[in-house]
Amino acid sequence: MNFEGLDPGLAEYAPAMHSALDPVLDAHLNPSLLQNVELDPEGVALEALPVQESVHIMEGVYSELHSVVAEVGVPVSVSHFDLHEEMLWVGSHGGHATSFFGPTLERYSSFQVNGSDDIRQIQSLENGILFLTKNNLKYMARGGLIIFDYLLDESEDMHSLLLTDSSTLLIGGLQNHILEIDLNTVQETQKYTVETPGVTIMRQTNRFFFCGHTSGKVSLRDLRTFKVEHEFDAFSGSLSDFDVHGNLLATCGFSSRLTGLACDRFLKVYDLRMMRAITPLQVHVDPAFLRFIPTYTSRLAIISQSGQCQFCEPTGLANPADIFHVNPVGPLLMTFDVSASKQALAFGDSEGCVHLWTDSPEPSFNPYSRETEFALPCLVDSLPPLDWSQDLLPLSLIPVPLTTDTLLSDWPAANSAPAPRRAPPVDAEILRTMKKVGFIGYAPNPRTRLRNQIPYRLKESDSEFDSFSQVTESPIGREEEPHLHMVSKKYRKVTIKYSKLGLEDFDFKHYNKTLFAGLEPHIPNAYCNCMIQVLYFLEPVRCLIQNHLCQKEFCLACELGFLFHMLDLSRGDPCQGSNFLRAFRTIPEASALGLILADSDEASGKGNLARLIQRWNRFILTQLHQDLQELEVPQAYRGAGGSFCSSGDSVIGQLFSCEMENCSLCRCGSETVRASSTLLFTLSYPEGSNSDKTGKNCDFAQVLKRSICLEQNTQAWCDNCEKYQPTIQTRNIRHLPDILVINCEVNSLKEADFWRMQAEVAFKMAIKKHSGEISKNKEFALADWKELGSPEGMLMCPSIEELKNVWLPFSIQMKMTKNKGLDVCNWTDGDEMQWGPARAEEEHGVYVYDLMATVVHILDSRTGGSLVAHIKVGETYHQRKEVSEGVTHQQWYLFNDFLIEPIDKHEAVQFDMNWKVPAILYYIKRNLNSKYNLNIKNPIEASVLLAEASLARKQRKTHTTFIPLMLNEMPQVGDLVGLDAEFVTLNEEEAELRSDGTKSTIKPSQMSVARITCVRGQGPNEGIPFIDDYISTQEQVVDYLTQYSGIKPGDLDAKISSKHLTTLKSTYLKLRFLIDIGVKFVGHGLQKDFRVINLMVPKDQVLDTVYLFHMPRKRMISLRFLAWYFLDLKIQGETHDSIEDARTALQLYRKYLELSKNGTEPESFHKVLKSLYEKGRKMDWKVPEPEGQTSPKNAAVFSSVLAL
Repeated sequence: MNFEGLDPGLAEYAPAMHSALDPVLDAHLNPSLLQNVELDPEGVALEALPVQESVHIMEGVYSELHSVVAEVGVPVSVSHFDLHEEMLWVGSHGGHATSFFGPTLERYSSFQVNGSDDIRQIQSLENGILFLTKNNLKYMARGGLIIFDYLLDESEDMHSLLLTDSSTLLIGGLQNHILEIDLNTVQETQKYTVETPGVTIMRQTNRFFFCGHTSGKVSLRDLRTFKVEHEFDAFSGSLSDFDVHGNLLATCGFSSRLTGLACDRFLKVYDLRMMRAITPLQVHVDPAFLRFIPTYTSRLAIISQSGQCQFCEPTGLANPADIFHVNPVGPLLMTFDVSASKQALAFGDSEGCVHLWTDSPEPSFNPYSRETEFALPCLVDSLPPLDWSQDLLPLSLIPVPLTTDTLLSDWPAANSAPAPRRAPPVDAEILRTMKKVGFIGYAPNPRTRLRNQIPYRLKESDSEFDSFSQVTESPIGREEEPHLHMVSKKYRKVTIKYSKLGLEDFDFKHYNKTLFAGLEPHIPNAYCNCMIQVLYFLEPVRCLIQNHLCQKEFCLACELGFLFHMLDLSRGDPCQGSNFLRAFRTIPEASALGLILADSDEASGKGNLARLIQRWNRFILTQLHQDLQELEVPQAYRGAGGSFCSSGDSVIGQLFSCEMENCSLCRCGSETVRASSTLLFTLSYPEGSNSDKTGKNCDFAQVLKRSICLEQNTQAWCDNCEKYQPTIQTRNIRHLPDILVINCEVNSLKEADFWRMQAEVAFKMAIKKHSGEISKNKEFALADWKELGSPEGMLMCPSIEELKNVWLPFSIQMKMTKNKGLDVCNWTDGDEMQWGPARAEEEHGVYVYDLMATVVHILDSRTGGSLVAHIKVGETYHQRKEVSEGVTHQQWYLFNDFLIEPIDKHEAVQFDMNWKVPAILYYIKRNLNSKYNLNIKNPIEASVLLAEASLARKQRKTHTTFIPLMLNEMPQVGDLVGLDAEFVTLNEEEAELRSDGTKSTIKPSQMSVARITCVRGQGPNEGIPFIDDYISTQEQVVDYLTQYSGIKPGDLDAKISSKHLTTLKSTYLKLRFLIDIGVKFVGHGLQKDFRVINLMVPKDQVLDTVYLFHMPRKRMISLRFLAWYFLDLKIQGETHDSIEDARTALQLYRKYLELSKNGTEPESFHKVLKSLYEKGRKMDWKVPEPEGQTSPKNAAVFSSVLAL
C-alpha cells in the first residue's frame, strides 16, 4: 500500500493503547445502515477482544469472528493468508512476524525478522515464508528458522514483491528498476529498468505484469520481456491500491487538490480487452484498499482506513446498504487481505490488533490446505524407567536441572586426562566384498552392528582401540587430510611467516638454494608470478623488454623490464613485482577481463586460477604487442641476416604471432577467405572423448594439429545468400611462430579425464615398447624395471615412476605442406626427421619445437590452490648467475613463488589430474636464440636527472625545495648520494591475536612511496637536494602516516598539491640511472626504502647508518638518537622531513669515517659503539626534550653543511 497523502502523524505511533474509541462515520451515511455493528463510545478493553464461540455468524454475510493482539501498540504493516496451510501471517512496523492458526487465531509462531525496518510484504511458499523489508529479503521456515537472508544494496527502498513462478521473484520499490531473484541460487538474475520509478504494488495475470506506481499510473508489461505494453494514468496524485480480475482492472487512489492530496471516491475501472477506461465507480467510503472477491459475481470489496467496508459490482452502482464497519482498536486500518477461499477477510490496525471476518462459522482459508506441523509436547513426565546395566544407554535421556553449583562429575584436571575414543577397525567382511568405482568403495552391509551406533569399549583389555597399528586399512585410505599427503610438499602454497622484525629474520634460503630470484606472493594479484618467470627465462623476450623504454606512465612493458632487471641483479634474494602489478591494476582491459582479483577472493581461492592465468597469458602477450608496436624496433633486434620483422609489427608479434587463413564455405558454394593472426592457441579436444572408455590412443601432436587447423560448423553471414547460413569454417597456417604458446583449457572433468586416459594409454605403450627392447622372447615383469635404469643394466631406460602420468612430449615436429596443410608429430632426440635431415629444416619448412615451460594449477582444498611453473633454464642464465665461463648445461626448475628447486625433466610433463592440472605450455623453436642479437643496451640516459615540470597545478617556483643537477655535476662511479623516502599506507596490516596474547601477522600492510629525496654527497653544494619528488598515486590511501612521513592529505593530489609532484615511473628512472652509474647511497634504514620503491641495489652501493652504528645481537638505533648523540642535532620534532633525514645520514657517515679512521681502527670504533649503547640504555633511547641539555658529544660538523 502507498502511504503518500496520509496523515504525516502516522510516522510516530504511540506505544500505549488508545484509552477510548471515537469512531467517526462518513457524514453522508446513515448509522442505521450498518450491519450488526454496535459502536461503544467508551472504548474496548484488550481483554474483551477475543470473541466467544457463541457469536452468531449469518451464512453468506461477512461478520467479525475473532480479534487478537499481534503486538501491543505496534502498528500492523502487512497481513497475508498462507496459501498452503490454515494460517494467517502478520508483520509489524517493528520488523516482527506473527502467525495464527485456524479461524480461532491460535498463536503458532512469533519471531523477529528485522531489527529496525518494517515488514512490507509477505509471501508464502511451500517450504517457508518470504519477508520483504526496506533493503532485505528473508526466507524463513514457518517455525522461525532462517533459510536464507539476501541483503540488497543500502540505497534500495523496496515495497513490493511478486512470485512469478515457484523459483522466480520480482522485487520493486522507489528506485527506477525491478530486480529478478532466483530463489534456487539466491542470486540476482536480471535487473529491469522501469521508465516511471516507484513500483509499490505488483499483480500478475496470464497476459501481463501489472505495476502500480506512486505517481498514480498503472503499467502493463510483457510477461517475457518486461517491456511496457500499455499504461493507464489513473490518478493525478498517487495510487493507493488496485486489483485485477478477468478483463477488469480496478484502482483507487488520491487526486491532487489545492490543499494537497485528497482521497478520490471514484474508482477508476478499465476494460483490458479494449484497453480503455469504463464508467468510474462512485463509492460512499474513502477507498484505501480494494480486492475482487469473486464468488457468484465479481464483487469488489472497498475498505477505508477508518474501518468502513463496502461491497459492490465494478460495472454497477454502489449501494449504501452494502456497507459494514470494522471496529479497530486503533484509529486506522493499516492492512487488508482476502483468503484464497474468499471465506475470510483479515484487517490489521494501527494498535497491533488483527480482526478476522468470515462468511461462515467454520471457514477455511484455502480450498485444499495441507496439515500443519506442531511442536511435540514435553515428554519429561512420561519418561520410561532407565536400565543402568545397558552399555548403550543414552545418558541424554536423564533430565538435569540447571544449577550454578559444581557438578559431581566435574573432576579437577589433576584427576582426569582426555582419552579420545579411537575409531574401530573396518569389518573384514566389508573389506573383502568391497568394489571400488573411482575412489569410492561399495560393499553390502553385513548387519553385524546396529545402524549408526558403535559400542563403547571401557575395559583396559580392549587394547586394539588404543593403537592405530591394529586398525585394518581401508582401500580408500584413512588419512585425516588426504590432500596433504597427495600434494608434494614443494608444490604446496608457500607463505611468509612475519615476525615483529618483518621479513628480516625470515629464511628465504631455506626455500631457494639457487642463485635465481623468486617472487613474493603477498602482493595483490600476485597469482601471475609464475608467468612472469616464464617470460623472464625466454631470452629474446627478456632482452627485448629490457631494451624498451617509453613515456607512458603505466606501461606494462617498461615495468616488466624494470622487474627483469631486478631478477638479473638478484643473487638468490626474492624480488617483488609491486610496481608492475600496480600498473597492471590501472589498465581498464585487465579489469574488464576479470583479471583483477579482490584480496578476499585471492586469499580464499574463490577464483578459478587455471582459467585466470590462461586469460592473463593472452592479455599480457596482446598488451606487450600493443606497447611495443608503438615504438620503432630497436637495432639490437635486427636479425643477423637483416630486418627480421616488418615495420608495422612488433618483435612480440614476430616471436609469438602465427599468420592464418580463415576460410568460410557456405552450402551454396560461396567461399570467403580472410587473413588473421593469433598470439596463442587453445587446445580443442576430440568430441566424445570422455565417453570413450576403450582407451583409444590419441597423440598430443594430433590434438595440437586439430586445435591449430580448426574446422567447425557454425552459422555465418553469406553475402551471396544475403542471410545467415550453416557454413564450414576452416583455418590454415601461413607462417609458424617462433614461440608456440598453448592454453590447455582443462576446465572440466571431461578434459581432465581425457588427459588421464591418454596418460594411461601412453604408459602402457611405453612399458610395452621398452620391455620389447630388452627381450622380445622373454617375459617381462614390472618388478624387474628397476634393473633397467641401473648402470649394470643392458639399457638406460626411464624408471616406471618417470613414465606415469605422462602424455606431453618434450619435442614436437611441425612441417608446412605445399597445399597449405600442416603436419605435426611427436619427436624425440633419438628419432630422425621424417621429412629430411636437421640441417635442411629451413629449406623443407620442417621445424622442431622443444618444450620450454609448463604452468600448472595445484588443486589443494586446504589453501585454495596455487599456480606453479616448470621452466627449462638455458645456459646463458647459468653463465650470468654463476659468473663462470663455459657453463653450457640446461636444467629444469620448479618455480613456486619464492620456492625454487631443480627438478628432473620428467617431472615437468607429469600431470596427476587429481591435484596437478596443466594450464599453459610454451614450446620454442630449436636454436631460436641464434636468430637474434641478444645484447642489452641500457635505455635510461642522464637526461632523466634534468629539470622537469611538476604535475601539480598550484606549485610555484618559490616553493621549490631542490636544485636539479647541472651538466658539470653529473654523478660518477663511487659518488655519495644521501637518500631518504617517506611512505603512505594503502592497505592496513592483517593480524590475529593468539590465545597466549602474542600477535601474529597474517598479511603486512601495503605501503606506497610518497616522497623521495636525494641530496648531493660531495662538492661545493654538498647537502643540497637535487631530487625532492612527491609521488602522485591513483590508489586510495588509508593512512598518510603524517607523524612519521610529513605527508598530508592533498600533497599527492595534482589538483590541490603545492609540492613538486611527479609520477613514480619518472622518479624510478632517476634512481635507476644513479644505481646503474655506480653511485653509493647513504641513508638510514635503506633496506625498507628500496623494498617499497621496488629497487634492487647491489650491497656494495649501500651505506646504511643503521648498520654502521650497530653492534651484533643488539637493537637498532634510531636516526634521531644518533643525530643527538653524535651531531648535537635534534631532528624529527613533530614530523619527519626527508631532506633533513638524508642530510643527517650523510653527516653521520662522515662522523663514522672520522671515528673509525676510514675503517682502519675497528677496535677504537667498537669502544665508541659500546659507550653509545650504555648511554642509550640509561636514556631509555629517548632524546631529552629541554633545550638546555646538550649532547654528550660535540661532533665536528663540516662547514659546508653548517652553511646550509
